[in-house]
Amino acid sequence: MTSIPGAGNQIALTFDGGANAAGLQSILSTLDREHVRATFFLTGTWAAANPDGVARIMAAAHRLGNHSMTHTAFTQLTDPMIADEIGRAESAIVAAGGAPRPFFRFPFGDRDSRTINTVNGLGYVPVRWSVDTLGWKGTSGGMARESVVQRVLGGLQPGGIILMHVGSNPDDGSTLDADALPLIIEGTRSAGFDFVTLDALLAG
Repeated sequence: MTSIPGAGNQIALTFDGGANAAGLQSILSTLDREHVRATFFLTGTWAAANPDGVARIMAAAHRLGNHSMTHTAFTQLTDPMIADEIGRAESAIVAAGGAPRPFFRFPFGDRDSRTINTVNGLGYVPVRWSVDTLGWKGTSGGMARESVVQRVLGGLQPGGIILMHVGSNPDDGSTLDADALPLIIEGTRSAGFDFVTLDALLAG
């Protein structure tokens, strides 16, 4: 799913964690200050390397999702390999104190009908996004805090799912999503939208 039909003026903030945790403290502080709950899609590798990060996300009552073990392209994998990627990621997240079911996000958004059916068969709901901030490109990729904000505010839609990232750009070390988050929350609320976790969007 890329958005939630019938969700009205509710928006889901989602963060992918796969590279590092450079922006996590800033993100969690902003979410806490603004009383916003989000959904974090974590790779098993990230969860194993950042158990304290998983604990902080859970302690703040945010939601978790599965983002595979090693962030590989799923259309290149056999069904047993997909099951292994998802199963090992789930085990790593659970070992760190989290609970990823039932949400899954394909690495790179790389999926087809076969991989979607396989993921469904493993008990997960694949979640895409309605707008990608592109903050992960970093300043070296031509992005800036202001362009991240404008991408989100320009792409707002009822039941929308916003894709952001926890880590820093590997080339320039920028954390544009974390830096832009306060302005994104302010602008989204000014546009008449409110924030909920994916659970609430689905329940609504």
